[in-house]
Amino acid sequence: MKDTKAKKNSHNSWVPKTSNCCSADDHTIFGNFSRCRTSKSEFSKNLGPLPSFRNLSFSDISRSSSARINEDLAQSFGGDLYDFQLSELRGITHNFSSNFLLGEGGFGRVHKGYMDEGLRVGLKAQPVAVKLLDIEGLQGHREWLAEVIFLGQLRHPNLVKLIGYCCEDEERLLVYEFMPRGSLENHLFKRLSISLPWATRLKIAIGAAKGLAFLHGADKPVIYRDFKTSNILLDSDFNAKLSDFGLAKMGPEGSNTHVTTRVMGTYGYAAPEYVSTGHLTTKSDIYSFGVVLLELLTGRRAMDKSRPKTEQNLVDWAKPYLASSRRLRCIMDPRLGGQYSVKGAKEVGFLGLQCVSLNPRDRPKMPAIIQTLESLQDLKDMAITYGQWPATPKSGRVVACSVKGRREVVGFGCKSAAVAASPRSK
Repeated sequence: MKDTKAKKNSHNSWVPKTSNCCSADDHTIFGNFSRCRTSKSEFSKNLGPLPSFRNLSFSDISRSSSARINEDLAQSFGGDLYDFQLSELRGITHNFSSNFLLGEGGFGRVHKGYMDEGLRVGLKAQPVAVKLLDIEGLQGHREWLAEVIFLGQLRHPNLVKLIGYCCEDEERLLVYEFMPRGSLENHLFKRLSISLPWATRLKIAIGAAKGLAFLHGADKPVIYRDFKTSNILLDSDFNAKLSDFGLAKMGPEGSNTHVTTRVMGTYGYAAPEYVSTGHLTTKSDIYSFGVVLLELLTGRRAMDKSRPKTEQNLVDWAKPYLASSRRLRCIMDPRLGGQYSVKGAKEVGFLGLQCVSLNPRDRPKMPAIIQTLESLQDLKDMAITYGQWPATPKSGRVVACSVKGRREVVGFGCKSAAVAASPRSK
C-alpha cells in the first residue's frame, strides 16, 4: 500500500499549462503536446529535457501523413512509448486471427498478442492487447490520438499501461499491457462466469476509485467521461485498471466551472446534467461511478431493455431501495447468495445514492469515496449468517419486501421478481 500511495502522490502534480491542451471540440483537438507533460522536477529527476512540440489543430492532424504524425509523437514521447510497425503487430497476433480476439467495441477489435524480448530493445517478453481502429466505426483518429496523449503521459497502478502505438497509412492501432481477467462487465453479466465474491467487488471498486481520484486530483483535472464496467479491466489478482481514454477531456480552468462539449459516452452511465446541457465536470464521472456501484450491488446492467419498462434504468429502479438495509436485500445480486456484509452493502448503497444525486454538488469527491469503501473491507457480518438473507425455502414460501406500492419477492434460489402490489402491500 505504501508503494501505491507513493506513486500516486508523485504523479498527482501533473499540470498541463495551456488552455488549448487536449481540448476535444470539433476543430482544435490538442494544443502544445510538450505542455501536456509533467514538469521534470515534479515528475522525475531522471528525465531529460522535454522536446518542444508545435501547436496542432485537428485539421492539421487530419491532413498530416502517417510519417509526420509518427515523427511528432516520437519527438514528444521519446522512449516512453514504442512506435510499432503494422507488420510486427500482424505477426504477434497471427494476422489478427479470430482465435486471438479478446473483444470488440466502438473503437474496433482487440486481439491478444505475445511479444518476445527481441522485438524492441528494452521491451520485455510479455502478452499484450492490440486494439485495431475500425475505420468505419464510431470512434476515429481523434480518439486514437487522445488515447496516445493521455496514456502516454499518465502512469498509475490503476490505469492500464499503454506500451505503444502504430500509425501506418490509414491504420491506427494501440498496444497495451494484457489484462488476464478481462473486464468487470464480463464477470458481472456473463452467465458462464463465476460470481465475484463481495470482497472482490469491494477491491475492484476501490481500485477503480483510485484511478479516477488520480485523474481528478491534478491541478488541471482529467475528466474520464466513459467510466463503465467494460472499461474497468482486471489483472490476475483482480486489481482494477481504467482503460479506453478516447473520450477523456481536460477539466475546466480558471474561473470556469465546467467544460462544454458534445455529449458522448454510454447511455445509462452519463450524468443527467451532462446529457441535457453538455456541461462536463469531474462530478459527471462521480455519477458514472455511482452507477457502477449499483451494478456491483445488484448484478444488473445500467440499462437493460430486456427487463420490464420500470426496471430498465438501474438508477431509477434501485433508488427507492438504497436507504434501508431491509429493502436493500431485495435488490442485492442473487448470485452472492447472501455472502455479503449487511453493513457494507448498506454503506455502498448509500454511497451509490449520493453519487447518482441529481444535484452534482451533493455528490461526494473521490477521496471521500475511497475512504468509505476502504473502511468496509474487514466487515464480517455476512447477510446469510445474520439472518438477513432468505435461505432456499423448503416449503416454497417466499419472502417479500415492499416499497412505494411495489412488492419485491425473494423466493427459491434467492431470485427476485417484481409483482403487482396488492392493497395490503400498500
